[in-house]
Amino acid sequence: MRGWWREITGLVLPVACGGCGRPRTELCEECGAQLHGGVPRRVRPVPEPDGLPVVHAAAGYENAVRAVLLAHKERGVLGLAGALGKALAGAVRAGAGPRSGPGPLLLVPVPSSRRIVAARGHDPTRRIALAAAAELRRAGTPARVASVLRQRRPVADQSGLGARERRANLMGALDVVAGGGRLLATGRVMLVDDLLTTGASLAEAARAIDGADGPDRPRPGARRAAVVAVSPSALEINRNCK
Repeated sequence: MRGWWREITGLVLPVACGGCGRPRTELCEECGAQLHGGVPRRVRPVPEPDGLPVVHAAAGYENAVRAVLLAHKERGVLGLAGALGKALAGAVRAGAGPRSGPGPLLLVPVPSSRRIVAARGHDPTRRIALAAAAELRRAGTPARVASVLRQRRPVADQSGLGARERRANLMGALDVVAGGGRLLATGRVMLVDDLLTTGASLAEAARAIDGADGPDRPRPGARRAAVVAVSPSALEINRNCK
């Protein structure tokens, strides 16, 4: 019910830029340039958690980019999913490289808990992933969202936790739904998330996918990932990273 309410209010309430608050536009040209104007690049948090896939980010988590992500995630400004999906699609392209092997790109969102999704009234990462897949298809790249990951146990709120605490909090927290391994074997897997902070969530997601059951499970160690934004500390470390 809450999700429907947000959809309706998004149509009738005055529109303001999700980045700077400028009226009569959901995303102004200046804020859109911060989200889409850079070149997606590979990023690595320090310390880098074991098992972290190769990660590409579209932008740094600061200024307008931070504001847009928070507006979409926490305030339910659902119309921003398209712009965020466009940014994520750019990071996916950078990470995927030239097409190799059969099947589409399978965008696998890192899941939030049911409690958090219920509290927000929507699943922001999945919504952005769906927008990114649509953007990729429009540009001629076969892509679909494969929501095969789930939380198998409760985890603590990650905010305020350091890198080591986040790894401990998430260790063994995710698994692949029944039949997910067979689905993942039909294409090229790309883990996706809205934000990279310490890399603990993506490392845990890669571990879960590598352990997927079934004779056709995807080959371990072949994981790549893409995010909309990366925390400023990791971005600063990687400004010259190709």
